[in-house]
Amino acid sequence: MRATARVLVYSDDAGTREQVRLAAGRRPAADLPPVEFLECATLPAVLSALDAGGIDVCVLDGEASPAGGMGVARQIKDEIFRCPPVLLLMGRPQDAWLATWSRADAAVTLPVDPVDFADALARLLRSRLSSSAA
Repeated sequence: MRATARVLVYSDDAGTREQVRLAAGRRPAADLPPVEFLECATLPAVLSALDAGGIDVCVLDGEASPAGGMGVARQIKDEIFRCPPVLLLMGRPQDAWLATWSRADAAVTLPVDPVDFADALARLLRSRLSSSAA
């Protein structure tokens, strides 16, 4: 098992980034390594972090401004080679079709529900870590 899993968290709202950290805890599931968070408040910071590599999952705030997470998800899926899986935070469950448009791999609603979020993050981390080990 790897020493840590790196999760990029993008939101212009520090409170939303904190909700994500608290919901995931040290590790979202017992079978996964501890999580190390990289927080980004701007699109240039997200792109720079992804260019540097080593990100296992991206958590993107669909309500972020001025660059919303749905548009960011679609952009990075187009531009980043072997883009990490994307977990999208949506304001309303009715926006699920937009999550599909954005090519997000999973979506949960805001405010962050710790159980739903940890389950979704764990699924994406397992998928990413098992594919990188192969």
